[in-house]
Amino acid sequence: MGLLTIGAFARAARLSPKALRRYDQLGLLRPVAVDGESGYRFYDPAQLDRARLIVRLRRLGMPLARVRQVCDLEPAAAAEEVTRYWADVTAETAARERLAGFLVEYLSGRGSTMDDTNGTLGIRYAARSETGSVRTTNEDTAYAGGRLLAVADGMRGPGGKASAAAINALKSVEALAVPTEDLLDALAEATRRADQAVAAIAESVPTGEAVTTLTAMLWSGVRLALVHIGDTRAYLLRGGELRRLTHDHTYVQSLVDEGKLSPAEAEAHPQRALLVRALTGSLAARPDVSTHPAEVGDRYLLCSDGLFTVVPDDSLRDSLRGTGDPDSTVDELIRLAHDAGAPDNIAAVVADVVAV
Repeated sequence: MGLLTIGAFARAARLSPKALRRYDQLGLLRPVAVDGESGYRFYDPAQLDRARLIVRLRRLGMPLARVRQVCDLEPAAAAEEVTRYWADVTAETAARERLAGFLVEYLSGRGSTMDDTNGTLGIRYAARSETGSVRTTNEDTAYAGGRLLAVADGMRGPGGKASAAAINALKSVEALAVPTEDLLDALAEATRRADQAVAAIAESVPTGEAVTTLTAMLWSGVRLALVHIGDTRAYLLRGGELRRLTHDHTYVQSLVDEGKLSPAEAEAHPQRALLVRALTGSLAARPDVSTHPAEVGDRYLLCSDGLFTVVPDDSLRDSLRGTGDPDSTVDELIRLAHDAGAPDNIAAVVADVVAV
């Protein structure tokens, strides 16, 4: 069977040509051929399975950024991601149901006043980046604002400004009025702008290279959207238990995933900092994206490898369990890194979820 025109492919996939053009722009479903003169797109019938999967995921209400992530996974991993997504949807639906019940009671004169704290959450936060004990420059960047938390770790050398450029580009998303269901798409689009900023840095340096990791969270009332690429990390402390929310995109971590190295061996591996995914300005970055329901009492930590490679998880957990505010907790974490020798630069963001 030959190639299908965009119109024929759209009919077979139950998509519109407009949607196909958008998916092409996003790198979600690219045509196999484009006519050089007319610009007309052609698709292989073998692409129909992916197209139909996209249709069904969109019917679930899944944001395009997360659809792309699912489509790039192996079937078993994709099934797990859909399960996680639906669990998020269920939790959010339950929260909305509770809020709707509160509003009905309030508007009927049977409920508490509108300053009731059950429906609105906020964050208190602190961010700090500091040069390590043996470094002369600092390529780590940390940022915390009312809606955005971010850390980035740029490579040393002429392209070392990449981390700051990426986070500065990301800040534009803070000013947007983004509905909760569009959080991931907004954050993914901001990440593409961050990658473009890294490309501009690469063009301005003699080596033509600029690389940075990026881990960022965008806040919207009762949820946080997370974007991650590289080996900076995000942690959640909930109920006294510390859980890592991100997966390192490093060569050594890939060996651990394949069962070729143990976690203990990975910690001492000479190539443990070798990245397999990062923002490089190529506009081909594949960050991980996810959303997370927030609860009063949650504490988030975003940090660079200058912290977590020298301060073990137990010590991170104990510090985060403390009663100090985000500012004093960040100070303590950076002190712990210096007590351990601080061989690398350190970036840390701590944020507490509070009732407003």
